[in-house]
Amino acid sequence: MLHSLSRALHEEVRFDTEKVTSVDSISHPTLTHADTPARIDVVLVNGDPHPDRSDLPPYGAGETACKPLIAAVANAIYDATGVRLRRVPFRDGRVLAALKAARVYQ
Repeated sequence: MLHSLSRALHEEVRFDTEKVTSVDSISHPTLTHADTPARIDVVLVNGDPHPDRSDLPPYGAGETACKPLIAAVANAIYDATGVRLRRVPFRDGRVLAALKAARVYQ
């Protein structure tokens, strides 16, 4: 979940004409401890279509939350501002530019 929150708020993959240029932690910043919520409540739901098949490998638990968490952050921004953001990361400069473009903020 923290990785998804980091992706929503900080991380941005950058490209030039040939390759990815954000290849290290300096150019690809991630969430720090100071940025993390004090508490995150997680509810795991058994969505296994074959719960009685112990011979099958387990499904991932964290990976499935990536896209819904980013969408939830986008929806929270929309709910708070009335402006829909469709490109991560949702950094303050990008949010402010969207607010100005929508004439919500001068």
